[in-house]
Amino acid sequence: MSCTKAQLIESLMAGTGYTRKKSTELVESLLDIMKGALEAGEDVLISGFGKFRINRKQARRGRNPATGGQMMLRPRKVVTFKCAGQLKDRINE
Repeated sequence: MSCTKAQLIESLMAGTGYTRKKSTELVESLLDIMKGALEAGEDVLISGFGKFRINRKQARRGRNPATGGQMMLRPRKVVTFKCAGQLKDRINE
């Protein structure tokens, strides 16, 4: 099961007593800051959680799964996440 934005807002409301509106504003603000940093090519490091970064992928030859034909995939940027050691340890307990 995924943790949705709505669930984050609900958890914030339950943990802090903030209103739904205030909790939504906080979550949206946090996500906007992270998006802006990634768009600017900066890494987003959250201590104890992990690091989001932009990786560049080179153009490469691929295959169209519908037709089986060969095609060239264009170069692109992708967001990757590397889990912090503390979180990795908690997950593997």
